Amino acid sequence: MTVNPYVPIVGLLILGALFALFSVSVAPIVGPKRYNRAKLDAYECGIEPAPQPIGGGRFPVKFYLTAMLFIIFDIETIFLYPWAVSFDALGLFGFVEMVLFIVTVFIAYAYVWRRGGLNWD
Repeated sequence: MTVNPYVPIVGLLILGALFALFSVSVAPIVGPKRYNRAKLDAYECGIEPAPQPIGGGRFPVKFYLTAMLFIIFDIETIFLYPWAVSFDALGLFGFVEMVLFIVTVFIAYAYVWRRGGLNWD
């Protein structure tokens, strides 16, 4: 008799879901209930919270640009690891392709740097 290879994976997913449901449902019952004003206030790095508009505030575009830059360079790193592992097997073709990829990303980096996207004001 053979066991389906997906049975352990499904079992682990069910076990994880049961643990998550158990933790979320039991925490309010057994957890401490000592509420005070300081615990209910928003925490902003130890300083007094600044008043916010009712619907939340608008974030500057620089936050989103920084997030996109992080994603671009994170993806570049993800592509560099498999290339480094199989560098010998790819030969000159793999080297040239990776140089072109890095040059393309560097051009984007230089453009963002020149336009002031890395200056945090």
